Amino acid sequence: MKIIEHSYGADLTWVENFAKQFGGKVEGNFIIGPEEIQSGTRYFFEVSEGIVAYYLNVEYHKNFQLIQKNKDNDFIGFYYNLTEGEASVSNDTLKFNVGRWDYNLTVIDGSLQSCYDIKSGSKTFALCIFIKKSMIKFFAKKNNITIDNIDKITDPKLNTIIRFDRMSNESFHLLDDLRKLKVGGPVFNLNLVGTVHMLISNYLKKMSTNRIVIQTVNETDLANIIKIQKLLISNIEEHFPTIKFMASEANMSESKFKNLFRKITGSTPNAFFMDNKLSLAKELLQKKQLSISQISDQLHFTNNSYFASKFKEQYGLSPKTFIKQL
Repeated sequence: MKIIEHSYGADLTWVENFAKQFGGKVEGNFIIGPEEIQSGTRYFFEVSEGIVAYYLNVEYHKNFQLIQKNKDNDFIGFYYNLTEGEASVSNDTLKFNVGRWDYNLTVIDGSLQSCYDIKSGSKTFALCIFIKKSMIKFFAKKNNITIDNIDKITDPKLNTIIRFDRMSNESFHLLDDLRKLKVGGPVFNLNLVGTVHMLISNYLKKMSTNRIVIQTVNETDLANIIKIQKLLISNIEEHFPTIKFMASEANMSESKFKNLFRKITGSTPNAFFMDNKLSLAKELLQKKQLSISQISDQLHFTNNSYFASKFKEQYGLSPKTFIKQL
């Protein structure tokens, strides 16, 4: 396994050391690494003062572990990750899968240490955006995006910015369009800058319409919230457990648990559970092996009508109509 200890940042001071850790070098805006351990493209670009883009389209030929220990905590990292293969993010107390079919958007405060593991043979296409916290306020104002308490949100003494999420379809298509271009040169750079601005703008607009939980997060609390997410997913066919039970499992008060769960996932525990239950229901309908009634019973919906109403609320179609359109 190749182990690399490195840092990121919202300027380019991290690039030389990062390339050196790979046993590679910097050529223009490219990080060139040894072909025997990884092949493909690593490209960095200073979008503007305080915003850096890092573009990857690589295949790993060795197991890698990248330990991120940032020197500065004045920035936030947006990681749009469409890895095909086995990849995970972890620290001393937690581990969760990332990639196209798992969490594919993580927003992580520069103050948090993380470890990225990826297996040999995996292919990563990703765009990482590093933006100074002070630039978030400037960017929001410039784009007429109003975010309540933005001074508190970007104050590291009051708040830790963190979110594990799935990117929107719009974000996916923006990245897919960028992927089709030849990397490097004025045309690519222009499209890269436009993509970065669109992704940041989309995320800030999402922030502006949601209640933001202003709270610092330590790694133990983060691990416990991830543990409850896994518990909900592994019991997705059952009834929703009580908040009291989940808070106890997370070693938190009920109010702290609900606030942190919403902060980290962007939704309430109940909404998170129902979204994933309906996603499973959709998969089962697509397989056409069970009837609507059997799926409703298997997933412990109260009755078929309730299942149908929740499914239509989520996907805009009743289960019966969805099956007809397959």
